[in-house]
Amino acid sequence: MIPNQWYPILEAKEVGNGKPTGVRRMGEELVLWRDLDGNLVCQGARCPHKGANLADGRMKGNTVECPYHGFRYGPDGACKAVPALGSGARIPGSLRVPTHPVREAHGLVWLWWGEERAEADLPDLQIAPVVADNPKAHATTHWTRPVHYTRYIESLLEFYHITYVHRDHWFNYIDYLFLYGTARKLGLDGKERYLAATKIVNHKLETEGQTLRYSFDHQEEADPRNTTHYVITFTFPCQVHVQTEQFEATSWLVPVDDGHTEHILRWYEYPAFKPLLRAEKLRRVLPWASLYMEKWIQDVQDVRIMERQEPKISEGGVSKFIPVDELNAKYLAIRSRLIQEAAAKAPPAGETAEAAGPPAGRPAPANGRKAAGAAANGNGSGGGNGSGSGNGSGTAATVPASRAR
Repeated sequence: MIPNQWYPILEAKEVGNGKPTGVRRMGEELVLWRDLDGNLVCQGARCPHKGANLADGRMKGNTVECPYHGFRYGPDGACKAVPALGSGARIPGSLRVPTHPVREAHGLVWLWWGEERAEADLPDLQIAPVVADNPKAHATTHWTRPVHYTRYIESLLEFYHITYVHRDHWFNYIDYLFLYGTARKLGLDGKERYLAATKIVNHKLETEGQTLRYSFDHQEEADPRNTTHYVITFTFPCQVHVQTEQFEATSWLVPVDDGHTEHILRWYEYPAFKPLLRAEKLRRVLPWASLYMEKWIQDVQDVRIMERQEPKISEGGVSKFIPVDELNAKYLAIRSRLIQEAAAKAPPAGETAEAAGPPAGRPAPANGRKAAGAAANGNGSGGGNGSGSGNGSGTAATVPASRAR
């Protein structure tokens, strides 16, 4: 996991006013809720009293209430009430939960994962313009798969696997008919054209900060007219945008833990149907159908392969890349560099939290201790550079200065 980055963790509409929402991200259980003014709050879900999960509790005024003994925690993470001690009791200062910086932008909730910084020092969201400024109607959903995020990202950074992975399921014939078939043959030549296109040509990689842009043609060697042009834009830590003549989609591959990844997928409308479907709601119907196909068919086929890949975590040197894997290679090289920079900035293993400076009110793996030792294998984190300009926008949740240390 790459530290000092903004990670999208769920859709903003999933966090309402009526009850807390629980998710597991970055190896930690989190609880999200909205205060009385509608501001988003994200906290560690473990009640420090006896370890119950606050996401199983309920909202009580401007606090989230533990389901076990009714302890209530405010937006600043401090415990506001202990019913067993009575209303006038002095509440120990140690009874508090970590509160994490979050922002809402582009329909998603973004979590800052890494070293603690003042709000003014947090970087902008890293969102490529092709996503941030995309005017097309779209539909979004998400699901969890039992694979490491590096393998998941790799699968979307190249598309020459599709000829071999997505060829036999009956539902793929819809792709053959409408996306690859020619009008001259009423789409019936779709499968033949799909399976014949196996060569990657005209590939070009461009790098700009934490964004990688890779364009290429997926072509039939014997008939260059049978070509699909792809543009893949990857933005660290986990955003993949794919554009072809047939479709456009954005994926965010978010670490749940070392063995699971949350796939947030956004599918955009098909321009050819826009003149026919004037209402935006109608134009979202086909993207929703595409999401359904991806979730239950295409993605399942990919995951079936990924589950059996060895090693489970990808990094430099574990694969024998060929020239058309240059985007994969570049992704792994930059990921490794960011993690190494984080390890170099992490405090010594024996240093205490007080001596290290930043308080420990952040997702647990990012506290700079165990993270430093784990960084080499891609499972740890610490303080990375988090630099680079972003064009994302959103309002940050209030992060109190008096977090528990």
